[in-house]
Amino acid sequence: MAKAPVLTPQADDFPRWYQDLISKAELADNGPVRGTMVIRPYGYGLWERMQQDMDARIKEAGAQNAYFPLFIPQSYLTREAEHVEGFAPELAVVTHGGGKELEEPIVVRPTSETIINEYFSKWVQSYRDLPLLINQWANVVRWELRPRLFLRTTEFLWQEGHTAHATYEDARAYAARIQKDVYADFMENVLAMDVVLGRKTAKERFAGAINTLTLEGMMGDGKALQLGTSHELGQNFAKAFNTQYLSKDGAQEHVWQTSWGSTTRMIGALVMMHGDDNGLRVPPRLAQTQVVVLAIKGDEEVVAKVREIGAALRAAGLRVHVDDRTDTPFGRRAVDWELKGVPVRVEIGPRDLEAGTAMLARRIPGGKEPVAIDTLADLLPKVLDEDQATLLREARERRLSRTVDVTSIEEAVEAAATGWARIPWADLGPEGEAKLAEQGVSVRCLVSPDGSVPDADDSPGTLAICARAY
Repeated sequence: MAKAPVLTPQADDFPRWYQDLISKAELADNGPVRGTMVIRPYGYGLWERMQQDMDARIKEAGAQNAYFPLFIPQSYLTREAEHVEGFAPELAVVTHGGGKELEEPIVVRPTSETIINEYFSKWVQSYRDLPLLINQWANVVRWELRPRLFLRTTEFLWQEGHTAHATYEDARAYAARIQKDVYADFMENVLAMDVVLGRKTAKERFAGAINTLTLEGMMGDGKALQLGTSHELGQNFAKAFNTQYLSKDGAQEHVWQTSWGSTTRMIGALVMMHGDDNGLRVPPRLAQTQVVVLAIKGDEEVVAKVREIGAALRAAGLRVHVDDRTDTPFGRRAVDWELKGVPVRVEIGPRDLEAGTAMLARRIPGGKEPVAIDTLADLLPKVLDEDQATLLREARERRLSRTVDVTSIEEAVEAAATGWARIPWADLGPEGEAKLAEQGVSVRCLVSPDGSVPDADDSPGTLAICARAY
């Protein structure tokens, strides 16, 4: 009888495969309250690596980290009409505290535009105070009706940036800089994710924004996932909170603003874009463990050699874990590391030791081959670079092969069954967008024919990318 697979095959049931992998790779568990999650150490380690890299990019863009309260007076949200209307269905509201009913209900932070503007209005007095560039790493709560670990949870972790500028042009340029230089660069060069940069339609735009820039990725089943957004807020919040500055000309002017965010959803995207039927495949530049060195048996010489190799590879600048738990069967340990997607396994047994070789198992392209132990320190950095490039290439090839140019709503719906549709926005428009939505297909973003981000919805030749989405 054939042995049952560790994971449900993707081709049989992609959502079940995803849930299996989240559990068996020890990324997360469901929390005790519906829609919440417990992020396990291996999953949180991925988030920490993401935080570290993105934080450096955010600071390079000039923003400084701060922290704002989790609790927001409900009255703050009502000051910007589109904002409160957009978030009302997702709000968690505290009405009692300390055993008493509160005089004013308190909203648990769904996003921080309102409370941050309350303080921006105090901190900004003159043009000399601008631009004001703030980021915070925090948790937020949005009451999710259809939760799925990492993708849509009631509470999730993120970074949210908020900025104030003297001019519309400054704010617009900064929002675009975040989309391209922080998010796209990180996702492509560290996460090896193929992303499409575009702008949201008016229907899909962030509540209270005048423009939303987005990054969309195609998952392994052809569906789309929004991976990050950067919003031009115009002066909507500035007027609601009276955030003004004294210009060089001596006039009182409202600031122009942006906000932008990315979340733990990136971990879910990592699973669905790179994972296969054997588990995760973690990009080497992200991996907290790039190389695991395994002792096949509990032979003293083997264990000593495994530890020696681990130390040598660390000295070569690699992130290494030595697995010398020989009281656990080797096969089980190998499968566990395969599930977790560690890019490279170096396996050593008594025969390997005699031959001066190690068995090199590469998770991303697959396969094993013997290599001389004394070549590992020079070989592995090259292997990891190759595997990083392989993941990005595979993701891009999948998107290109499963994106179809169409001319009608019917063709767009058909293409969205297995991938993405691309249709001229002039032929679709808001009415066509509404008809697509009735079929469970959304316009993920608008792009220019050359792949750049269009200046406006009605820019010449603008194309709509349509897909079913998570």
